[in-house]
Amino acid sequence: MAIYELRTYQVVVGKMADVTALYKAEGWPALDKHPKKLVSYFTGDIGALNQIIHLWKFDDDADRRAFWAGVFGDPEFMAFAKQLRPMILSQDNKLMLGAPWGPTL
Repeated sequence: MAIYELRTYQVVVGKMADVTALYKAEGWPALDKHPKKLVSYFTGDIGALNQIIHLWKFDDDADRRAFWAGVFGDPEFMAFAKQLRPMILSQDNKLMLGAPWGPTL
């Protein structure tokens, strides 16, 4: 059964442009070379200001753990993360299962 991971990063006020530029220049190129598990990235507009939100889809928890082990073992991604972390106030992760009705991703 597929498992979804919703990650929300609260960005330091005034740092969203810097975070966006860093993701474009280094974060996404580092992630894009790993298996394609990302559903999409989002940024907050009304209410959820200063947030980077991303949704991932994995085959199961073992697939999720293997993916993140590969990403966190990647020196290029970790160099990006080292620059990103001072601009992040908090991170919230949610693991979810698809409901047995309605559309699926």
